[in-house]
Amino acid sequence: MARVLVTGGSGFIGRYLVERLLRRGDDVRVLDLTQPDGARDGIEFIHGSITDRRAADPAVDGVDCVYHLAGIAHLWRRDKADFDRVNRGGTETMLNAAAAAGVPHFLHCSTESIMLPRRRDGKAVDESALPPIGQMAGPYTRSKHRAESAALNGAGKGMHVVIVNPTVPIGLGDRNMTPPAEMLKLFLSGGSPFFLDCVLNLVDVRDVASGMIAAAERGRAGERYVLGGENIALRDLLPVLQRLSGRRMPRHVIPSSLAMVTGRVAGWLADNVTRKPPIATKEGVLLALRSAPFDSGKARRELGYQPRPVEAALTEVVAAFTAGRADRHGDVRKTTKSSAELA
Repeated sequence: MARVLVTGGSGFIGRYLVERLLRRGDDVRVLDLTQPDGARDGIEFIHGSITDRRAADPAVDGVDCVYHLAGIAHLWRRDKADFDRVNRGGTETMLNAAAAAGVPHFLHCSTESIMLPRRRDGKAVDESALPPIGQMAGPYTRSKHRAESAALNGAGKGMHVVIVNPTVPIGLGDRNMTPPAEMLKLFLSGGSPFFLDCVLNLVDVRDVASGMIAAAERGRAGERYVLGGENIALRDLLPVLQRLSGRRMPRHVIPSSLAMVTGRVAGWLADNVTRKPPIATKEGVLLALRSAPFDSGKARRELGYQPRPVEAALTEVVAAFTAGRADRHGDVRKTTKSSAELA
């Protein structure tokens, strides 16, 4: 039995990771601003921010591994400085606290979006891809790029730091409505007659959680691992969503130039008028235009990573959206047990 810390353990991926760790018999501590669901044996909760060393120090005390998931996962904030403060600054705070406490293992959760090429070339993206920070699409990706650089710097100083880059996780319980959930909600609610064609790599969130554990245990220090699933063009995904939901999906592709204008205008209105998350952002449009297939071969070879077909997760999420309960996490203990039996 190991004692582990999960930052962001009350979040979307975090809840699945925590449940998997508990099922293994690990002693789990969660550092988050939100209390985990329900009272569970084996979970110690510390209320605090990853940017606060006064919370980070007691959180890492005595743990064998830090799973660092906490951060801003959305593409818009009223204060753009929040991205760097939380994603980069919070990562540095947790790395410094873990180093001072002598924590043996540190897993950093990054993102696939910082790996996308500036221009599409049709090639699959793998762990060798890391464009310079000047090519990042906006404040979110710049902050995640800097956070990953901090993790690599920690590994360079002798810490056993492993990085994972999940692609687009699909599953129940995305209460904070991250971009994948917002996309599904938009299409399933009939909120747009248009779509911006792009390539997505969809992965069952349960497999992301399992991949993180495998990376923490078997990953090589200073290495990155793409935790992905199936590559699918959005034009091919929409008929699947229509079949699963019985609802008509958009059929018209929006030109990239018009999509960019929409992202700029919507972002400006959100920043200066509504002060609410926009339907699109310039950064989001740029990421869609740069989209590419992903290759998880390294994780398969080195970690034994075996993602399942993603349609089961899509079916669950579509059913939840159409029933008006997409934010419900359901019984994670039941769904993770069931998925393990099917694996």
